[in-house]
Parts: sequence; structure tokens; C-alpha cells
Amino acid sequence: MIRSILRGGGADEAPAKLAAVPRLPVRWLDPPPGPWTVEKSYAYCEEFVRAHTESYPVASRFVPSELRPHIVALYAFARSADDFADEPEYEGRRAEALDRWESALSRAAHGEADHPVFVALADTMERRELPIPPLEDMLTAFRMDMDVRRYATFQALRGYTARSADPVGRLLLALFGYREPELVRYADEMSTALQLTNFWQDVAADAARDHIYLPAEDMHFFGVTEADVKALKPTPALRDLMRFEVARTRALYDKGRPLLDKLGNDLRMELTLIWLVGTTILDKIEAAHYDVFAQRPAIRRRDQAIIMARAAKEWATRLGALKALWP
Repeated sequence: MIRSILRGGGADEAPAKLAAVPRLPVRWLDPPPGPWTVEKSYAYCEEFVRAHTESYPVASRFVPSELRPHIVALYAFARSADDFADEPEYEGRRAEALDRWESALSRAAHGEADHPVFVALADTMERRELPIPPLEDMLTAFRMDMDVRRYATFQALRGYTARSADPVGRLLLALFGYREPELVRYADEMSTALQLTNFWQDVAADAARDHIYLPAEDMHFFGVTEADVKALKPTPALRDLMRFEVARTRALYDKGRPLLDKLGNDLRMELTLIWLVGTTILDKIEAAHYDVFAQRPAIRRRDQAIIMARAAKEWATRLGALKALWP
């Protein structure tokens, strides 16, 4: 903080006004000045996607080309907000950034978007008739991540994933025109499984920033303390705990699996890939004997090739596009 200096010294002199300190722009939160057309805004969201690395494919070449920009707009909205809550570059501005995102979402819903992410998102919401509540739920979850660092029970953790993960699956279904309640239920199971998978592969990184997503009731049952987790060593008790969490998560993938059989070709392959990536990460945790500390279980290039081959074998479609899945 820059300290103000009051000039003058006489008792009868009024103090000078405090000088306003301009805040430097932060990438993605503060885009270059507009005006932003819809076309330029979608291009901005594409640039955002290219700047972020994901284990899961983001709008792969199996997605119909006319829908890809809409998926990219949703990703830019959600991943930006997630970064605001987690990434170091937003330290000191997290609440402000999420406040601005919430206000921008409201303006976008009323046709008043000015940030490129929301210009694109507003177009997507209008064209694909997307509901607003799931977008608001995600912002609520990101605010929770700023304040809530422990979860007493698995039910409490699912309360979080219901806002952070389930809206993603619901929005994706809606974007493709799938609105049947049965499909939404399957999507919720798969979305939560994917979020939990991310938690288990990032136990070490989350503990380093004082976030422990392992439910306290599970830790107590297996005799694991917070000190054990923060020591980043795979004790027998920690391995047993991780074995339990992986099995529980795999059961959720199994509950969501029927969704893949009920979708058309427009979305089936994309979600099959995502499902295979998530379950492959669980496979890697198991193969490491539940040691998530020595090396983060992640998808490598060789894993991508195996996953693509498995997806192609399962659905036997569009083999020539496999090499372009991770654009």
C-alpha cells in the first residue's frame, strides 16, 4: 500500500485529499478496451482456452462446429471465476473479482454485457436458451472456496459439488438440447465424480494452500489427522483412506455411465472421453498404491492415445479425427 503524505504544516490548513491509487489491470479480469463485437468476444474466449491446460478435452473436434464457440464461452466464464478464487495472481482481489463477475452476469442477462466473456456468454444464453441459476450456483461455489477450507461430512462436500460441478453438466446438456430429468440425474453423478477425482489427484497441492477436501468423518474413521495429510507422506492409514475415496468416486462414475448410452452422436463421444479421462486418473491413483504425494496422478500424452483408442473402439466412429481431440 502506498502511504499518503499530507503537505503543509499550519494548524489552520486543511489536509490535502488522499491521492487515489490506480489499480493495475489483471489479465482476463480486465480485458483491453472495447468495443467488443460478438465475433471478437468469442475469439477472446478461444484465446483464454488456449492459455489454459486441462486434463479433459474442451470442445474437442467431435463437438459440432456450430456449438464449439458456445462451449468455449461457458468454459471462459467458469474457469475465470475458478481462477479468481484460487490463483495467486488474484490474491487481494478475489472478492472484488467475483463481485464483478456476478454483476457482469446480471448485466449480460439483461442485454448489457461489456466484458468479452459476457458478450459471448450472453449470445450463448440467448441462442441456446441456457438457464441462469446454474451459472449463479458456480459463482456461489467459488465464493465458498474462499472461506470454507474443511468439510465435516461427505454430504457437506456434496453440497459444495452440487454448486461447483453439477451445474457444468446441466449446462452442457442444455446447450446440446438435452433437458430430460433422467439425463440430468446421470449428469449430476458424473459431474460430482469428476470433481472428486480432481480433489483426490490434488490432495497435496490443496493441503499446501490449507484446503482439505477429504471429509473429516472419513479421516477420523481411518485414523488420519490433518498433520498426516500436510506431511505429504503416504502412511498406511492415508492409503486406506484414499482407497475408500477412490472406490466411492468410481461408484459415482458407474451411476452416471448410463448417460453415455442415452445421448446422440453430437455429445456422446465428448462425454465418453471425459468419462474415460476421469476413470483413468482413478486407475493411476490405484496403480500408485494410493500415493498421491510422490507424483500428481495426471493424464500424459501416452494416456491420451490410450483413451482415444478406447473411445474409438467403444463407439467406432470418426477415427480420422482422433489426433485432433486435444486442440
